[in-house]
Amino acid sequence: MATYKDSGVDIDAADSAKELIKGYVRSTFTKDSINNAGFFCGGIKLDLGGYNDPVLMASTDGVGTKMMIARMMNRFDTVGFDLVNHSANDLITSGAKPLIFLDYIASEMVDPKIASELVKGVAAACKKLGMVLVGGETAQMPGVYVKGETDLAGTIVGIVEKSGIIDGSSIKEGDSLVGIASNGLHTNGYSLARKILFDHCGFGVNDYFAELGGSLGDVLLEPHRDYVSTIFELSAVVKIKGIAHITGGGITDNLPRILPKGLGAVISTNSWVVPHVFRFLQEKGDVHFDDMFRTFNMGIGIIVVVDKSDVPVIVDRLKRMGEKSCIMGSVVRGKGVSYVEG
Repeated sequence: MATYKDSGVDIDAADSAKELIKGYVRSTFTKDSINNAGFFCGGIKLDLGGYNDPVLMASTDGVGTKMMIARMMNRFDTVGFDLVNHSANDLITSGAKPLIFLDYIASEMVDPKIASELVKGVAAACKKLGMVLVGGETAQMPGVYVKGETDLAGTIVGIVEKSGIIDGSSIKEGDSLVGIASNGLHTNGYSLARKILFDHCGFGVNDYFAELGGSLGDVLLEPHRDYVSTIFELSAVVKIKGIAHITGGGITDNLPRILPKGLGAVISTNSWVVPHVFRFLQEKGDVHFDDMFRTFNMGIGIIVVVDKSDVPVIVDRLKRMGEKSCIMGSVVRGKGVSYVEG
């Protein structure tokens, strides 16, 4: 007699994971949360009293092959922060406030402990941002996923006043580009990083390097930081014309996405100090400059476009917030991103 478990799907393990996860999910609930153990979905009541013409914004993303580093370290308590913070940063580029989040965990076979650790991190990150984790999905798909590996993705929904949407349309020639520091690789470039460090160099995740200030595993698992409070505080003192989250594609591909047709950018590569981890990867892998800036964030997590006259105000506010930032370039006539020294 054939059973579902014979085919590689363990329903008991999935049920066990769900029981472990429930508490973390409910820890994010507020008085506006609408959720029931019997629901096939989750929700939140919207208080639209402060909005005249509200718009819901949404985004979906994943942690990618950073999950493989988590597996190598057997440590899954940080990648939930990567998922939520990456998604929140994408959302706030529009000026939207994060409201709800849903996670998606998929593997060949569910490991309740791993699933629990993942959701614990997701829930903690949601709580930090004042966002409700309304639910998600835990999928077992033998034959689709490689044995032992897990995929983590999620969807975020936020709200913004239509007139307050940041869409880059007001960006003009001469506007300034302000870069705000990242705290590592965030969630991008891990396929190249793994190839360089583990396949090419033969290093291990526990190998320690003084110039990096820790083991490779610890440095690579540094959680993707969020910029939510930073962006909203800046929005209160200056008009932000555009925001680029520097993710897959690096500065080279992400910055042009927010620039109007006919405009490009000039970036001074000497305007900030590139963190050691990126110089380490470039040296060990003999990676060309163009590939570095199109693969990694190079130490810049967010680029904000403002009028040149607002630069002193935004720089002062960022300094007060304890943010590392730089005036990294300007908007010019043309297309794409050009890099110059000086």
